[in-house]
Amino acid sequence: MPTSPAPTTTRGAGSGGRRPILLDVAFLRLWTGATASGLATWALPFVLGLAVLDRTLGATDLGLLLAARTIGFLAAVPVAGVLADRHSRRKVVLWAGLASGAAAPVLAAGLGRSVPLMAAAAAVAGAGQGACRPAYQALTAEVVDAGRRQQANAAMTLAVRVTTLVGPSLAALLAVFLDTAALLVGIGLLWLVAAFVPGRGARPGVTGGAGGAGGAGGARDAPGTSLLADFGEGVREARRHPWFIAGLGALTAVIATGYSATGVALPLVSRDEYGTEVVLAGAMTAYTAGALAGALLIARWRPRSPGRAALAGLAAYGFAPLSLVLPVHPAVVMAAYAVAGVGIELFNVPWFTAAQREVAPDRLARVSSLDFLLSYGLAPLGLALISPAIEAFGAAPVLVACALTCFAAPAAAALVPSSRGFSHRPAAEPAEARATGATR
Repeated sequence: MPTSPAPTTTRGAGSGGRRPILLDVAFLRLWTGATASGLATWALPFVLGLAVLDRTLGATDLGLLLAARTIGFLAAVPVAGVLADRHSRRKVVLWAGLASGAAAPVLAAGLGRSVPLMAAAAAVAGAGQGACRPAYQALTAEVVDAGRRQQANAAMTLAVRVTTLVGPSLAALLAVFLDTAALLVGIGLLWLVAAFVPGRGARPGVTGGAGGAGGAGGARDAPGTSLLADFGEGVREARRHPWFIAGLGALTAVIATGYSATGVALPLVSRDEYGTEVVLAGAMTAYTAGALAGALLIARWRPRSPGRAALAGLAAYGFAPLSLVLPVHPAVVMAAYAVAGVGIELFNVPWFTAAQREVAPDRLARVSSLDFLLSYGLAPLGLALISPAIEAFGAAPVLVACALTCFAAPAAAALVPSSRGFSHRPAAEPAEARATGATR
């Protein structure tokens, strides 16, 4: 989840005074594109799952396609981070969207005919998805002035949560009238929206944000260096911010354990302990509803110690696996997942905003790609390990271990002094800076 530049009086292309963020045309275009990409990203595994139901795709084939998409995502994220810092972030978004858009009809053409062709297309789709993430993250810092980035990031995450909440019903409704191939083509059209609708941002190094204390400002890396060397510059930039390294470690630990418990243990507990899928569906709905509430709250709330408040929100995910340990009423499980949903957005939004404020603007996409690479990249490892661990040790000990990790990792990150405000700057800032939201 993410990164950001330091406070200055320079405004991005879409500053627009103090208007509500969604009335800012530049941001609205960016938000629309990001929403379309999020909906397309969510829809692909769901639509491929429908192909399993109508027997045009086997369950093993589905696993292969999703694995290919994940490989494409992980391969593209670091490359896209470098390219988005070297070149126009807008062009990276364009070509990433076009790649995923082109992959969708190829997936449709291979359906029921060629799984290898579909796997190649799924890898391209994943690469487009992975390339979009750091580019959109950096483009937000170019389009939105520093004082409104927290509100902008909250609007971005609200869009993701709304599509997650209403998307399944919408897709199921469309499936009544359209076959799977047509739905895949529709996903391609969403990617075209993501590619073409966003407008231009500023050039890297022009936007607000001087890279925090001792930051690199807008100095570009030497041209002609290799992709690996450029990515290494991004890693060095990340290491200049102890709060970022600590927070990323905590986030990775929570995703690898807490999310794994959600993905593997929750369905098992719902089936074996409660004898119904209602607990599974209710918990996931409660999580999404909690995340919506959390995004709405953090769009306006400015805690005195924003970093520690964010890490406390991240730690709240531990209540999700903890609720599965003992045979409690289903409402307790759903409440725990709602709390986890609120907490994850109390972390995500300040985290993205801080990175956009603190990280050198010309290295923001690379630092953001490092974030996505580690936090999402290690999630499949957690998913792969938790099921054998449950078989070997039982569900309760594994879930307790996951919960303790979710609580302990953010607590450890909070011990890093700069984690208090996700910033190198002192906690006390000028009143006018606080008024504009330039410190968080």
